[in-house]
Amino acid sequence: MTEHQNRNRFIPFRKADVIEMCINDSRLSGHDQTSFREFCRILESLIHFEFHRKVEILKDCYVPFNPDADTRSIYTYSVEEKKTLQKKLVEALTAILNAANFEKITETDLEGALREESLFKIRLGVDFQDFEEVIFYRRGESTKEETLIKFFGIKKEPFRFTNYEKVAIYIKFKEKEYFKAKKRKSLYFTPGSTIIKLFQNVPKADLEMLFPNSEVRMKTIDKLVIGIPAAVSGIAVVATKLGASILLIASVISFWLGFTENEVKIDQKHLVALAVGLATLGGFLFRQINKFKNRKIKFMKALSENLYFKNLDNNAGVFHHLIDAAEEEEFKEAVLAFYFLLKENRGLTKTELDDTVESWFENKHNCRVNFEIEDALDKLKRWELVNWNGNIIRSINLDEAKQQLDKIWDNYFLYHKVDEIHEIS
Repeated sequence: MTEHQNRNRFIPFRKADVIEMCINDSRLSGHDQTSFREFCRILESLIHFEFHRKVEILKDCYVPFNPDADTRSIYTYSVEEKKTLQKKLVEALTAILNAANFEKITETDLEGALREESLFKIRLGVDFQDFEEVIFYRRGESTKEETLIKFFGIKKEPFRFTNYEKVAIYIKFKEKEYFKAKKRKSLYFTPGSTIIKLFQNVPKADLEMLFPNSEVRMKTIDKLVIGIPAAVSGIAVVATKLGASILLIASVISFWLGFTENEVKIDQKHLVALAVGLATLGGFLFRQINKFKNRKIKFMKALSENLYFKNLDNNAGVFHHLIDAAEEEEFKEAVLAFYFLLKENRGLTKTELDDTVESWFENKHNCRVNFEIEDALDKLKRWELVNWNGNIIRSINLDEAKQQLDKIWDNYFLYHKVDEIHEIS
């Protein structure tokens, strides 16, 4: 794995802070500082306008699948139309996640999460066959440490784990025919539905708890904690409450089968003793089953409490979170690339610019970032804010840059006016 792969693409500073960081780093005069702020303001407006269209596309594609819609639909979508919209939704959502500098969580990552020890001491099972399509992305990877309490509070030990600051998940369930064939009736989700969720502060080892079909399963230690005392207690109950009755019944069966000549008679008191013993055993088994259920409920409660505080948004609401995050990242990348080109009058190569930004973050702000140099330059090139001379890149000056962005803004909508002269007689 290369050094860049160990860095996050995500820039962990607000765009307003990035502007101030650039100004504080520079030797710009008071006039130029004002001009740079003006440049940032119009750039921010352009990016916001462009992403507004993208969120509308996401919303339009999600209309047939949105379980939270409170508006009436005037159109009935065919099966083929739904498939087409679903495909467009996945493509648009993936593009936004990439723009927001999220990283894809692969099947290998999920398999590793299932093998690792859970921070919450909960074992979960996920049936991945229930899903027709899954998109799993995360952003902001860091290493954290918690103190785990073991052996009923006797032992405490530090536990280091990989934490994801944000996790986005898109799931399309299989249709009801699949679950009907598997004789699955008690479902906590609607077959054929599509859900989108956004979470925060999720340990890598607990990624499986984000799936809506995850089931709590007892760990071996939990089974032993319940099973061993239950077995010992069960033997004691049988021996003390049913021992005499079992011997009596065994003697009767032995006489009937001809193994013994001594006839054994069962009177009323023996039947009462047997009934009391069976009732005691039944009560004991009922209590043990309840213990198992209560322990499982305890785990489910721990799971739901953790999810409650980690859930950021659901379904269509996730679009607005991601669009805002994508706007921030696009703006920060463009501003940083333009600022450092503006600072270096001689110009920089693409590699020099990339290294300059990354070194600036690492040396001055104690932050390791894998700067998205290609995305940043693509934006500056599209807005015609830079000039290329071979492999040397130079920015245009601030005044020219503001005029160029203002020209783009003025030409977003071009409506030709037709003047009509009405003569009043």
